[in-house]
Amino acid sequence: MPPTSLPRLGRTTVPPHALGYRRPPAETGIVHLGLGNFHRAHQAVHTAAALAHTDGPWGILGVAGRSTTVARALREQEMRYAVVEISPGRTEVTVPAVHTGALVAAEQPDDVLDALAAPGTAVITMTVTEHGYTFSPRTHGLDFDAPVVRADLRGDAPPRTTIGQIVRGLQRRRRAHATPVTVLSCDNLVGNGDQTKRLVHEFAEALPAAERDDLMPWLQSAVTFPSSMVDRIVPATTDVYREAVAARLGVRDAVPVPAEPFSMWVMEDRFAAGRPGWEHGGALFTDDVEPYELLKLRLLNGTHSLIAYLGALDGRETIPDAIARPFIADAARSVLHDEYLPSLTVPADVDLDDYVRQLFDRWGNSALGHRTRQVGSDGSVKLRQRVPDPALLHLRAGRMPHHLALTVAAYLCCVAPPPGFSPGPQAAAMVDPARERLASITGRAPLGSRAADACGVEAVLASGLLGDGLTEHPAFASRIAELIGVIVRHGPAAAAADAFGAVATADARAVGAAEGVAQAAR
Repeated sequence: MPPTSLPRLGRTTVPPHALGYRRPPAETGIVHLGLGNFHRAHQAVHTAAALAHTDGPWGILGVAGRSTTVARALREQEMRYAVVEISPGRTEVTVPAVHTGALVAAEQPDDVLDALAAPGTAVITMTVTEHGYTFSPRTHGLDFDAPVVRADLRGDAPPRTTIGQIVRGLQRRRRAHATPVTVLSCDNLVGNGDQTKRLVHEFAEALPAAERDDLMPWLQSAVTFPSSMVDRIVPATTDVYREAVAARLGVRDAVPVPAEPFSMWVMEDRFAAGRPGWEHGGALFTDDVEPYELLKLRLLNGTHSLIAYLGALDGRETIPDAIARPFIADAARSVLHDEYLPSLTVPADVDLDDYVRQLFDRWGNSALGHRTRQVGSDGSVKLRQRVPDPALLHLRAGRMPHHLALTVAAYLCCVAPPPGFSPGPQAAAMVDPARERLASITGRAPLGSRAADACGVEAVLASGLLGDGLTEHPAFASRIAELIGVIVRHGPAAAAADAFGAVATADARAVGAAEGVAQAAR
């Protein structure tokens, strides 16, 4: 911890050279739901750069869900915090200074709704993770079976879901002044703008007739939902980063944010009531965000998941420690090049070789030390966005995606380990909303015993873990089960070797078949 004798970071104690935006924003134009590290190291930094270029009424009011830690610290520090940009070659500390306030929705629900309804609020942004959208894994629509969703629809208490908060805030806005507004998702969902619009509209359609009829026409005409892709590796805050701020700025910061140097933001330019000049902060605007989304969700996030699960099972605390293991690096290259890459179209302005090289450099950033337990958490929601479509593409073409199967096998060994198998402390520390449910399934059909493996994995897939499509391919479940058995009996390195060997065998057979066809033709 930094010495307590140092002054606390604030408006008068922050060194001017560290400020990302030198004038405190006087007006709030953006309300952001999800006051976590990612928002503070990504959207806030891009906004500071935009305002440094062109001033405007674009201060950010941050809203935490339930935790008071960050919001309280920001208030004590007069909305100042540091971003510690770190790589093996250098460390740079900056203070974005673009927040105008910090609320906690669980404690100040009316204030949150008033902020969403305020006439000066032109953009509502959100980073609440995939889990925060309360959608059904099967339909991708709003999960009307969830008690918290039903409670928000009844409206007899302040809304607790993100979608409920947005709709109730938009209701107040409609009744007060009906000015246009944009809702911008910054989470890792394919078509996150369309997905958010669908959930908001489904919630509104489920309201009582009088409320629905008042809200829906305005919602259709005055509220836009552009899609976006966000990319930056942002680990959890530790004392290492507090000490870095103390050493470089001479102040105490309770909530600094570590981040890698790389940052990317791609958006559709469909804003109903204006926006900051984010292009001056490095953001890219395009009419088609999906290729960038898929590039990131699969090549970065999908591969990242495999690295995290194999690394955790191998006892590696951090992603750099994991990717330094040759068998994990080889598995990462295989799943990226052979299984994810064929499932997407690379945007024309992206140099693929350079992009992939950067990915491995980013994963190997030993100075940052992103933890396997953090990357591996919430896999039941994340993998549903990453694995099914590429896996189905290969399965329908008659190819077994061995490394996608390895991803699922390693995930299940981490969060729902077979009885008698210990995945290690890194895996045990992963947080996952489906952990208990999956454990109850694998407990009924213990994974790791040869006779029950395929049945157990089929039961897991039938539970909706990866949607419905993969349940039609029992061979995929069998392959996952085989790899679980290898992990349990021989460890993750043996499972990666098994997956790689199966790919090599399949390739050899394909070459042999092609040569046979060519010889017959001659």
